[in-house]
Amino acid sequence: MSYFAAAVVRAPQGWVAEELELSEVADIEDVVEKLRDVGNDASLVLLFVESDDAYFTLLRLDEGEDLRVFCSDGTFAEESRLGALLLGEVEEPAFDFEEDPGEVDQVEDEPEAAAAPAAVAGAEVDPVGDPDLLSDLGISAHRLLSVCGQEGMLPSDMTAEICQLLGCGDEVEELREA
Repeated sequence: MSYFAAAVVRAPQGWVAEELELSEVADIEDVVEKLRDVGNDASLVLLFVESDDAYFTLLRLDEGEDLRVFCSDGTFAEESRLGALLLGEVEEPAFDFEEDPGEVDQVEDEPEAAAAPAAVAGAEVDPVGDPDLLSDLGISAHRLLSVCGQEGMLPSDMTAEICQLLGCGDEVEELREA
């Protein structure tokens, strides 16, 4: 299993990114501890994990305590130890594909939002977890799901797009190139 894991911390001077080694972690608490170490009491730490060019997982740790998880495809938990560890007991689907697209909350600055449910529903992925974990940072659940549901998007593309929207794209790209 190949993976890339980048922790991103919102600091007073801007975003700071650090690559994390997850091969030695035994459980989700070990991951949380690594995020706390990177965050040094930061109010917000994000962890972007890309695995096998197939799975995108995002973890958010607030105030060193509140962990929220989102994954582009719940199959990740079934296919790898890392996936099972990161997704733990997350079972609920992130989006109800039966939901009427007209009922989905749309943000005015997201003109593609109207087409997103169909794109996600047509994709062969099963997102799980909390798609609202970035909504207070300007990325709605709908936008996150549409990024994950775009045909041909690799996990690295998802990370790059989300990081650009958050304003930490350059920091994560520097890690990738190192």
